[in-house]
Amino acid sequence: MKLFSIQGNSQKLDGGAMYGNCPRALWTRWSTPDEQNRIDLACRALLIRDGERVILAETGVGAYMEPKMRDRFGVVESEHVLLESLARVGVSQADVTHVVVSHLHFDHAGGLLTPYAEGEAPGLLFERATYLVGARAFERAEKPHPRDRASFIPGLTDLLRESGRLHLVDHPTDHPLGPRYRFHFTDGHTPGSLHLEILEPHYVFFAADLMPGTPWVHIPITMGYDRFPERLVDEKRAVLEEVLRRDGFLFYTHDPVCAMSKVARDDRGRFQAVERLERLDAWG
Repeated sequence: MKLFSIQGNSQKLDGGAMYGNCPRALWTRWSTPDEQNRIDLACRALLIRDGERVILAETGVGAYMEPKMRDRFGVVESEHVLLESLARVGVSQADVTHVVVSHLHFDHAGGLLTPYAEGEAPGLLFERATYLVGARAFERAEKPHPRDRASFIPGLTDLLRESGRLHLVDHPTDHPLGPRYRFHFTDGHTPGSLHLEILEPHYVFFAADLMPGTPWVHIPITMGYDRFPERLVDEKRAVLEEVLRRDGFLFYTHDPVCAMSKVARDDRGRFQAVERLERLDAWG
């Protein structure tokens, strides 16, 4: 098994929204805002080469947005960066056998779609892949709450169903990836979020928006986008305890610098990211 961190399209989003009720005086120690109060964010995927399987965890925001929407949501590049990054490690989108999506918010699932072309409806990429999505996360995308309706891509759930290659995951071990993998579910960010766990040879937990980057390893730090922040704090604590117990790693989707780290406790019992890796290139 070899792991690769794969860069997708980057974003700039409001720092206050990303750090929730954390005071600006504190969060600016970790993220430097621009003149519009936006901070730099990655949309990073994890590529796993495991025998005959080529597994892609997450697809980022992609390039499906028309120009005005792309500007509104702070998407930096117009090209589909994820596909270019995959090509640099010798993988085409047709090589991917499984795509795991933590949830169907546009900044995690937009990369499933073909790049924007005026007058054309987007189609699905990864035409050989089985798409793995949490059953409750999929239900949320089909029937979003008014609070987060804008976070979902209209028509994406229809495209996934019509593909005939959609696998809805509703149990940690009932999936086609085999015994080296398990799934973990959380509800704090959005109901039914799906976190891939690699169990061997190293324990790796795909953090997604439970902890989008190293600053959010701090237990009280949540996002304004989180649906149930207090629940998320409890979920985060349980995951960090397990990662620490296993001497494992967290993989981050949105941290602009760090792809993966271990975790430790300081003298006051606070969790922190340690042994940070900026990128993975055939790691493992």
